[in-house]
Amino acid sequence: MTKAVSYLRVSSKGQVNGDGFPRQRDAIARYAAAHAIELVAEFRDEGVSGTKDLDDRQGLGDLMARIRSNGVRLVLVERADRLARDLVVSELLLAEFAKLGAAVIAADSGENLAATDADPTRVLIRQVLGAVAQFEKSIIVAKLRAARVRKRRETGRCEGRKRFGEKPGEAEILALMRTLRRKPRGRERLSFDRIAARLNAMALPTRTGARWRGVTVWGILRRASGVA
Repeated sequence: MTKAVSYLRVSSKGQVNGDGFPRQRDAIARYAAAHAIELVAEFRDEGVSGTKDLDDRQGLGDLMARIRSNGVRLVLVERADRLARDLVVSELLLAEFAKLGAAVIAADSGENLAATDADPTRVLIRQVLGAVAQFEKSIIVAKLRAARVRKRRETGRCEGRKRFGEKPGEAEILALMRTLRRKPRGRERLSFDRIAARLNAMALPTRTGARWRGVTVWGILRRASGVA
């Protein structure tokens, strides 16, 4: 069987525990089963916009490193916009995969998005669909922004998702995160992954009930006070 790795992405932290990841995983698994492909690893980015390039995506960066290190040359995604919504970012990422000799297959179409010898018409169609996805995302963002502005104008406030630390019991956990992140004299400060491991060892709850992850700790500290 051909070996492959998968890449999953959701755009917001609120989607992490929704159906985004299960839906993507299921579509990829069905494609793999139908084409005698063995999935050997999964990489994902949680709450990362599809307009972000490689430097801003830990999961995608780890996937690239995996490809460089062990010879797996096949990547499966649910559909093209899970790799990127921004057309320029998408083409740059696909060019990087092509340089590594890796194929990127969209499970919904079976197309190798990174093919360098693709038919020009198919490339044009892919790029047009990418531009449409980018446009649709921009429209959604603009509508949400307008709704927030309208509500703030009408009521004087616009409640969004509360930051971690604002709900009962979270302030103590946030304070502990900050303490663990401070650099001890003469020693290196703890990484976000090690802080997450400490919180899990202490059985401290996340807001969603999932286990702590380094990227979650990083996001909380960054939003809370910029300590990270």
